Amino acid sequence: MKGPKKKKPTRRDFIELAIILVVFAVIYLTGSQAKVFGKVQQAVLYTGIMNARELDEMAIKEANYNFKFTNESGQIVSAQTLKGKTIFMNIWATWCAPCVAEMPGINALYEKVKDDKDVVFLMISEDRDFQKAKDWIADKGFDLPIHQLASQLPTVYETGVVPTTFVISKDGKIVVKKTGMANYNTKRFERLLRK
Repeated sequence: MKGPKKKKPTRRDFIELAIILVVFAVIYLTGSQAKVFGKVQQAVLYTGIMNARELDEMAIKEANYNFKFTNESGQIVSAQTLKGKTIFMNIWATWCAPCVAEMPGINALYEKVKDDKDVVFLMISEDRDFQKAKDWIADKGFDLPIHQLASQLPTVYETGVVPTTFVISKDGKIVVKKTGMANYNTKRFERLLRK
């Protein structure tokens, strides 16, 4: 007994394949991967299935303030100066699609709490060219202050993954550690930063 005949590819099939390949080539050659795939991942974040949350008591660790960073003005700042404040620390890059996806939510959260003197946003860019990161933030119309490392991060913050987000409480405890993208723009997370 013979099986069903295989359908031969038509000219239309080849044209559709060529169009798909051209679209992916344009995305790749223009360096728009992070932007395009970031938009797709933003849609996932808006569903709420990836909302960030606190660690359970057993996972909370001591923060380490022994590192330095450069602010947008070029000043080198010691993290020691942030002791006693709640720190939202996000390690990100412009070439990282999940970073691009979560950034609008982080910016919206920042807008809600930026007047709270006890909350600090430490947005650490992994871009080799810091100016590129500054230009990207400005182009997006974000208000977030961004930084670049001026020393190595202590091992407690090393994950090898971008984005990675930590929240350090006023008493020096890491109460949130999230690798990969998440939605931080929630009432619950805002309360966590303010408490």
